Amino acid sequence: MNVAQHERDVYTNFDLESDVLYFRIGGQGLVSFHGRNYNRKKKLSAGEIQQLKKKNTYFQISSNCFINITKIKSIASKTIYFGSEHSDAKHLPVNRRKRSVIEQLFIQRMKNNETRIPN
Repeated sequence: MNVAQHERDVYTNFDLESDVLYFRIGGQGLVSFHGRNYNRKKKLSAGEIQQLKKKNTYFQISSNCFINITKIKSIASKTIYFGSEHSDAKHLPVNRRKRSVIEQLFIQRMKNNETRIPN
C-alpha cells in the first residue's frame, strides 16, 4: 500500500502553538503572524484577538507584540532569539524588566522539559 503523506502548508494553514514565533496586533483587527520563514497578516475579530491574547504560550513584550515562549532559543543582552544568535534567525528587542520575566518563564520551561524526559 502506497500512502502519500499529507504535507501542511504553514503559510496558509499554520498552528498558533507550533508554527508562530510571535505576532503583532495592528489597527482594525489586522494581526501579523511571524513564523520561522514567513510573515502573514490576517484580519481577526475583536473576540478572536482576545482569545489569542489569553493563550498561555504567549507573553506580551510591548503594547502590540506577543511572543511564543515555547519558541525562544536564547536570550542575550536586550534581545530574544528564536534561533541561533549568530544566524539569520528572527529576533526581537526587549526591555530589561520584561526580559527578566521572560528569562524566569524560559528557565521554568527548560526545567519542565528536563523533568518530562524519561530515564
